[in-house]
Amino acid sequence: MRKNKRGLCLTALFGLILVHSACAQPQPYTGKAYVQEEKQAEQATVLLNNEKNVVPLHNLDNNRIASIHFSSAYAAGFDSLLNKYARVDVINGNDYMGAKPLDMLVQDTKFYHTLILQLTDAELANPQIIQFIKNNQKIKDVVVAFMGNSSSLVQLNEVTAPVIWSARVSPVSALFSAQAIFGGVAVTQRLTKSYSPKYAANTGFITSKVRLQYTVPEDAGINSDNLNSAIDAIAREAIVQRATPGCVVLVAKDGKVIFNKAYGNHVYDNTTPDKVTDIFDLASMTKISATTMEAMQLYDQGKLNLDSTIGTYMPIARNTNKKTLTVREILEHQAGLIPDIQTFEVIKPSDHSADSSAAFPTKVNEGYYLRKDYFDDVMLPAMLRSAVKTRGQYVYSDVGLIFTQQIVETITATPLNVFVQQKFYNPLGMQTAGFLPLMRFPANRIPPTEDDRKDRKALLDGYVHDPTAALMGGVAGHAGLFASANDVAILYQMMLNRGTYGGVQYIKPETVDLWTSKQSAVSRRGIGFDRWDPIADRHYPSKLASDQTYGHTGFTGTCVWVDPKYNLVYVFLSNRVYPNVSNKLGSLNIRPRIQDAVYEAIQKGL
Repeated sequence: MRKNKRGLCLTALFGLILVHSACAQPQPYTGKAYVQEEKQAEQATVLLNNEKNVVPLHNLDNNRIASIHFSSAYAAGFDSLLNKYARVDVINGNDYMGAKPLDMLVQDTKFYHTLILQLTDAELANPQIIQFIKNNQKIKDVVVAFMGNSSSLVQLNEVTAPVIWSARVSPVSALFSAQAIFGGVAVTQRLTKSYSPKYAANTGFITSKVRLQYTVPEDAGINSDNLNSAIDAIAREAIVQRATPGCVVLVAKDGKVIFNKAYGNHVYDNTTPDKVTDIFDLASMTKISATTMEAMQLYDQGKLNLDSTIGTYMPIARNTNKKTLTVREILEHQAGLIPDIQTFEVIKPSDHSADSSAAFPTKVNEGYYLRKDYFDDVMLPAMLRSAVKTRGQYVYSDVGLIFTQQIVETITATPLNVFVQQKFYNPLGMQTAGFLPLMRFPANRIPPTEDDRKDRKALLDGYVHDPTAALMGGVAGHAGLFASANDVAILYQMMLNRGTYGGVQYIKPETVDLWTSKQSAVSRRGIGFDRWDPIADRHYPSKLASDQTYGHTGFTGTCVWVDPKYNLVYVFLSNRVYPNVSNKLGSLNIRPRIQDAVYEAIQKGL
């Protein structure tokens, strides 16, 4: 009887574990049927009028984009995919076809740099819409995504803006066209016959795939059922066992996002389901996703020498026992630095206030402001005074990455958060990645971490979990970065591409190779990056990961692993420290088991 009751309880609990997918496949196109329809869409899609190379879109950091639809039945899917690549505001053109004149659409879109118009045969027969295109193409970038009959092409004879035409009208064709606009898929076809002097046979522009594609596992030679069932089971186990209230899993194979699902809820009371667009505290993933990225770029530019001492870049360290430590030693965690310093334990009542003021400007949490210059007066001196006892040995250290932050900020005269936002996240199209997320997003998009009743006396929702980073105002070299799974995937697809994404070289290929390969003689580490462990019984990061694998984990229950051998990016994000720190996620091996489920699905094939 007890067994039956338990079974009923578990069944009910499974029913409450909501799963949200970002790669929903339009029915009836699933699995192999989707891949077949996608190939048909590719064969039916042509890019015209692209002499100025507007497509794929570029300069995403300085490009306000709007998508305008009228009668397209597939606008929702089209717009959803556009927003995987950049923020694209959606406008219903039908609102301007009645009492509100189309001229008002010109007024309402005046602050956009690029307009994407989804058109059907009906819209091409409307002279007002054609005139709208002709007027706007003179002053901004316009991209026409037309699905319909070839006979309608003549209506575009006076249009000079790029036209992505698909003769195949289907939901998958709409998704293909959306991705082609950003280079998620390549346009490979030209016109096979003449429709007008302007659109003659063999007319068309060929593009390359330069960004992530969003598709189904079968497109990468993997059976959807094998992949989905294995990951679903492990993720649900994590939630049932209260290892984490929820999580998001993303898998990109061969430059294609083939799996992206959210499981569970922000907290255990089932009020706010996790979504694939949620923004997580990445914890120590910050080390490689922010600080190391900046260091690599400065290394490329000859501004950072790995074998120079920190005293070279930090005058304040020249009269300390840190003066001879090299940047390389610090990034390989073998400089002999202590793991961390004391934080809230040494805070005095006079160091903080419940209100913000010129004397207490550093916001740690709601109702908690730290006094001015606390980092320079207390925290940095404590790091500089700390012992150096284990130089030459591997001792994982947050302090080393905080020193690295000071070094790169000194070189660039720019705060870490500003530099990585301007040089990496914005141009890559990463819409959520950054420090201090509450300055840009509402708290309901951010799963909370710990309910800190001891020090901050608040639920940490949108404020960094790491105490050292918190006392640094939320921007630190070792922690503080927040992002969605999709943004993490973009950043590490760039790394898997050996520094290139969207047609832009962010880091030199040889630098990526050097920093991500094994460099330490005493540990598995690369330069900044964690790596596959050669000690077999550790199974790190997972049993089946190749010896080329690099990435990092985060204390809040996160990880990213890149495996060049399998052309794979694996992202796992969770808030396992809610409501209090627990190691169940680790003891149940949730992250490595999901990673191995991916490898097993790859090995099984279709």
